[in-house]
Amino acid sequence: MKGERIAQLELLLHSHPEGLRRAEIARRLGVHRSTISRYVDELKQHIDIYEENNLIKIKPREGDENIALSVYESLAFNLSAEVLASTSEFQNPHLASGLRKLAMNMRSYAPKISDNVINLAEQIDKQVQQKKESSKFNSILEVLIDSWVSGRIVRVIQSLKGFDPIETELAPYFIGFREEDSGGRHPISVTGRLRHTTEIVTIDISTITSATILNETYTIPDNLKPFKLQETVERYESLDMIPLSLKLKERSAMNVFRSVVHGPPVFTKNSEGALICNMDVENSIELYLRIIQCGDSVEIISPENFKKKFCKMLSKILALYE
Repeated sequence: MKGERIAQLELLLHSHPEGLRRAEIARRLGVHRSTISRYVDELKQHIDIYEENNLIKIKPREGDENIALSVYESLAFNLSAEVLASTSEFQNPHLASGLRKLAMNMRSYAPKISDNVINLAEQIDKQVQQKKESSKFNSILEVLIDSWVSGRIVRVIQSLKGFDPIETELAPYFIGFREEDSGGRHPISVTGRLRHTTEIVTIDISTITSATILNETYTIPDNLKPFKLQETVERYESLDMIPLSLKLKERSAMNVFRSVVHGPPVFTKNSEGALICNMDVENSIELYLRIIQCGDSVEIISPENFKKKFCKMLSKILALYE
């Protein structure tokens, strides 16, 4: 636990180049003030820390360059940061950290603007600490960023109102604000290719409850175009729907059915531990094609009459090549 606290102290000091008092460090780390001195002494063995006017700081390394902004650029940055902080649904601690670092660079030539930016960073930090949902959102956002930077597939679970959780595996192409805005929200979204398909989707990150990076790499195409937000699942009553039951070798194979009208999938396991998916699906040629696309990743369990029709179709196709 002590090693974890020391790592948290280092991150905290890097995020506050202006320095922090021992009492404030203890409050942010959730420990007693008397233990901070031990943590500081331990961290001094790894990085250069000093204390000035009762503020503990990390000494800048040689080669670290300051960003020289004009007063006009500094004020424009300050105003832009205020807009970002006030319009974003979830606040991010990394934004606060970046604001502080830039504010320290402005201190010598624009002290008032520097103070404004630091105060803004403090406001963001307070919002992050007060809202548990912001902490969850930022944890998921960090996983998505790590997936994006490392070029690896990520598995996400979405929770949409009125539906069972939806599991999706995708290759993130872009993370940012969505261009379309309805209802005054400015959601941060992730856009990417669905695994096992060529389909591109955009998902509101606030709907994601879990994100896990997989050990599978991908590459981002050079020519990307704007994308639309993933549409909410709808229920259909007038189409010819069948209660389809599938046995899955891997859950990500369900991505191919996104182009087919279907109700919310319900996942269970049979007595042998195999994953079973049950859902109402449109009875169309598109459904046949999507099942063929899955190869041996899915197996039709029921309805029996649909299974027989599917096998009959496969037999006719094979007969063409015999």
